[in-house]
Amino acid sequence: MSAKQASKIQYTVTAGGKVSGRIRVPGDKSISHRSIMLGAIANGTTRVSGFLEGADALATLNAFRQMGVNISGPDEGRVEIEGVGLQGLKAATSSLDVGNSGTSMRLLSGLLVGQNFSSNLTGDKSLSSRPMRRVIDPLTGMGAGINCREGGLAPLEISGNQALSGIHYELPVASAQVKSAVLLAGLYAQGETCVTEPAPTRDHTERMLQGFGYTVRRNGSTVCLTGGGTLTSTDIDVPADISSAAFFMVAASIAEGSELTLQHVGVNPTRIGIINLLKLMGGNIQLSNEREIGGEPVADITVKYAPLNGIDIPEDQVPLAIDEFPVLFIAAACAKGTTTLTGARELRVKESDRIQVMADGLEILGIGTKVTDDGIVIEGGQIGGGHVDSHADHRIAMAFAIAGLRAEKVIKIDDCANVDTSFPGFVKLATQCGLSVNDATNE
Repeated sequence: MSAKQASKIQYTVTAGGKVSGRIRVPGDKSISHRSIMLGAIANGTTRVSGFLEGADALATLNAFRQMGVNISGPDEGRVEIEGVGLQGLKAATSSLDVGNSGTSMRLLSGLLVGQNFSSNLTGDKSLSSRPMRRVIDPLTGMGAGINCREGGLAPLEISGNQALSGIHYELPVASAQVKSAVLLAGLYAQGETCVTEPAPTRDHTERMLQGFGYTVRRNGSTVCLTGGGTLTSTDIDVPADISSAAFFMVAASIAEGSELTLQHVGVNPTRIGIINLLKLMGGNIQLSNEREIGGEPVADITVKYAPLNGIDIPEDQVPLAIDEFPVLFIAAACAKGTTTLTGARELRVKESDRIQVMADGLEILGIGTKVTDDGIVIEGGQIGGGHVDSHADHRIAMAFAIAGLRAEKVIKIDDCANVDTSFPGFVKLATQCGLSVNDATNE
């Protein structure tokens, strides 16, 4: 399929239904990215299972292939990475194009500033409009040389052979991507690098660095490491992605008669905002078979239908659910009463302005909203039907697909090709457990 055709993929969702069964959603995108990055700069061969074969994680994989790393797979989620050590990467012969992946661009920026060669990081139109100044500023403060377009936009030209010095950086906004970029640069810096965050964010980078044998020190909201160490290869079993599981958690919560078990889901405490918030709304969610695999907590999650109530979302939960808000907005639309979100300005600079785009779509479907600078107010009600635009945002597209379970009429969703960046096979799995959604190229 050509890029022109791909941009025209449309979902058609039949109203009503329920979900049931036992399913496993694809592997965690955040962990998949980091398994390639750290495996590439480790000594020895790292074996990964459960790798997410979505466009974003594959963009990271292909970038390291361009830099001379021998990577076998992916083959049904299995990848083998022949690590080259901290100093073993080679200059790519062309730009590193990471497509739509903000994680790839921001984390690679931190890793590439420590190399002895220069690099050029590019992305698609959407990624090229997203803010990169948030990583450029701390990295240049460490001594990195980075050129960008006006406004801190990609492409990023990263200079090699720069002497980096460790810093203590206080994040102005809670961001795991910025924290990770600074820590990855810290691997190549002289002395100690520390990051202090204003609120907890996902800690996969810190956990995985320790899994590769690199010493990471935590003290409250500050995490530190010292440059010049080594990483040793390891085996990584990537759990199912809780951000992908979130769509089905909401589906089972809002559709009467539903009972669904999601298997082997990562339940890292920095990622469980979706569970906490659905429970606050009255959701019926149970965790079982809890265990730890490769330093990451994993569990099976069973969700049964329960009437939901609107809530004021606690601001301390916002960083723990930042990627799940599009589908949480669908839960709010199905809840009794008002749901209010504040402290979530970060949602405006994701793949789309997720606050405004979701508000526009909800209004089309008959749900009352009020947009604020850093959040939204949603009045629960009856979802109708209509034609909404995902603005090429994978999480928006999937969220409105889930809304069909409580809709009165058909919902059509435009511009859904990017769902494959995080959830390849979404339509097939959704159909398997009871949702009626079809995808087609809309000429």
